[in-house]
Amino acid sequence: MALGLLDRRLLFVTGKGGVGKTAVSAALGSLAAQRGRRTLVCEVDAKGDLARFFESGPTSFEPRQVQPRLHLMTLTTEESLREYLKLQLRIPFIARIGPLARSFDFVANAAPGVREILTVGKVTYEVREDNYDLVVVDATASGHIIGQLGAPQAISELVQVGRVSDQTAWMQDILHDPARTGVVIVCTPEEMPVVETLELVGRLEAETDVPLAAVVANRVLPELFGRREEERFEQLRTPPAVEELALAVASVGGNSTPAGAAAREVPQPEPDGGGVAGVEAVLEAAELAVTLRRAKAAHLTTLREGLDPAVPLLFVPELFARAHGARATAQVATALSDELGY
Repeated sequence: MALGLLDRRLLFVTGKGGVGKTAVSAALGSLAAQRGRRTLVCEVDAKGDLARFFESGPTSFEPRQVQPRLHLMTLTTEESLREYLKLQLRIPFIARIGPLARSFDFVANAAPGVREILTVGKVTYEVREDNYDLVVVDATASGHIIGQLGAPQAISELVQVGRVSDQTAWMQDILHDPARTGVVIVCTPEEMPVVETLELVGRLEAETDVPLAAVVANRVLPELFGRREEERFEQLRTPPAVEELALAVASVGGNSTPAGAAAREVPQPEPDGGGVAGVEAVLEAAELAVTLRRAKAAHLTTLREGLDPAVPLLFVPELFARAHGARATAQVATALSDELGY
């Protein structure tokens, strides 16, 4: 399944707010385009964050190319309704929907699923018309994605004849086909994101027929030490070893301490954090990094044990840098490429 992730036609990327789903969406789109696939990355929450990951201008409903074979767009229900009316009902293009939009808002609020079906309908339409090889949807957060993915089925149960029934039928054919569609859930190695991810996996299976394609664990801290290195690290934290390290650092830095007994004097803390104090600060930071890594590793274990073994669990490391921008997108794409074996 992991090797076929980008061979699908439609990927919905979701997750708890703040876990990096837009970064993963951008990276998946960029990676697919690099592999020669005509790709559309579609933002559905209209926050405008997607453009920041490519350092491009604002996105709109009209797809815009930002890299070879890679296009971006922002999907809004009003624009989707306008396109639907133009294509399906042959209503001429108008700059603003006006009274019709207000009527739509009334109907959408009264009938759950109407607004969601415009979103799902647009992206599945792009797949059906073969406008792109892959559509990556930077979807709504995990609390709303089930309603969005289940909208075609809910509408089809209400309207079982006519044009609406026909359209929801082909939407479901695309959404429920594991060879064409999949959901990618992004989480971070923390308690609440992992709990919500496993809950979403359960709801996705129980309440929809849309397949789960992969789970991405984002911002995973690296393991600093192996067992033997850890033993050496503990030895370095003893006072004599700290003093020796401080002397070595001072020597490398051009300190002119004379040889002999004077060379064994303990360096005093310096204003810039050097000397013993500086070495101790570095060692404490390393210990904190190890502690955090192991605490997060426990959450990753919970995540892996809660998933079907067949579901790929992909790891994206902590970047320790700006989380958006073209460079960050390239780094995340490289990490995903390594995980997928491309």
